[in-house]
Amino acid sequence: MNNTVDTYFFLGIGGIGMSALAKYFALKGFCVLGYDLNESDITKSLESLGIRVFYEDNSALLPKEFNSSAVTKVIYTPAVPQSSDWFSYFKTNDFTMVKRAVLLGETTELSFCYAVAGTHGKTTTSALLAYLLDASGVNITAFLGGIAHNFGSNLLLKDTEITVVEADEFDRSFLNLSPNVACITSTDADHLDIYKSAKALEDSFHSFAALVPLRAHLFVHEDLDIPGISYGERESSDYYISDLKVVSGQTLANIHTPRETFKEVLFPMPGKHNVLNALVAFAMAYSQGVPAHGLIKALSGFKGISRRFSYEINTPDRVYVDDYAHHPTAINAIYQTLRAQYPNKKITAIFQPHLYSRTQDFAHEFAASLSQFDSLFLLDIYPAREQPIEGITSEWLLGLISSKKKSKLSVAEVLKNLEENPPEVLVSLGAGDIGKQVVHFKKALL
Repeated sequence: MNNTVDTYFFLGIGGIGMSALAKYFALKGFCVLGYDLNESDITKSLESLGIRVFYEDNSALLPKEFNSSAVTKVIYTPAVPQSSDWFSYFKTNDFTMVKRAVLLGETTELSFCYAVAGTHGKTTTSALLAYLLDASGVNITAFLGGIAHNFGSNLLLKDTEITVVEADEFDRSFLNLSPNVACITSTDADHLDIYKSAKALEDSFHSFAALVPLRAHLFVHEDLDIPGISYGERESSDYYISDLKVVSGQTLANIHTPRETFKEVLFPMPGKHNVLNALVAFAMAYSQGVPAHGLIKALSGFKGISRRFSYEINTPDRVYVDDYAHHPTAINAIYQTLRAQYPNKKITAIFQPHLYSRTQDFAHEFAASLSQFDSLFLLDIYPAREQPIEGITSEWLLGLISSKKKSKLSVAEVLKNLEENPPEVLVSLGAGDIGKQVVHFKKALL
């Protein structure tokens, strides 16, 4: 890293990955500023650390003392378009501009780095791993893709000699990392607007795997064709679970390692997918000599991550769960978990599609996954960084869904429906701004 720089300006500072880095540099004593389109809980938390956040796309707001490429380094992501006044100003005036992924790679390259990759499960697995290491007395710094309830943050800052990072495949970001221990949870097709084909995406995961110096330090789900230490449900895997069961709402399973077996381990989050996330987090720490008994004890104390199967209401007659799921595979996992938990209750879903391109690429898979719910409320597509694609709308997607009870509604219409006909089990799904509506959905049910 360039040690002459003492100011970091983050374009899109309110993003979950950007904000973790912004917090890190602020707590390390650097001057940190940033721009974001909207005020949020995240930007408020940044401001509480003394970070100045601008909400107007106007580079004239930049204080004169930072108006020099010699002292200010600019960090950006695709979330802020290059047409932004801030972006244009910094580029025109030859400021050093680097992607968030590059800065994360520079920040962690001299550490012993645990990296968690996969199209699903990254945030849960990395948060679990960070928590297990921390609870076992290992001093780490962790950059997370969600707000971990145990830390109350997406950053845990202790000893920077050991780091835990979420290795994001978007835009091949994870190829900027230097992982010592890593896992790959899944390689399902996604981000086809970037990769263009499922094979290109899979090839990038092979490239990521090649960054791990020792293949014995790469943990790979048993269904993937990438050499490494396997984990899953099959006895042929190096690490596997057996006798998975739910008792009084709690998930129990046996953990089998290459050396020993641990009976009836209590897992903190429901759903087989979350048990497997916890298994690989356990395996990564265990493989580096962290005592198993401490890891197993710590598992039961994990409090989860915001918007990852988060119970907003959990009473005998009303259940409301919120989740970030925005891919058909993730939606299937959420449905299967809810159906196993509530086999005799009707499940209503509110779904906000994320990106026109993803909706177009996986339309039939979305239709199949959403058709499983007893009732569905579909919101407009959240565009994020994209422009509309002709013909790709929520109304079009709704026509592909076979559910008998399905509606394309506005948020206001959904709230009215929830108040008048509160469902037994409700789940809200999506990676867009649906998260801001959770408090309102919850209020409508109470």
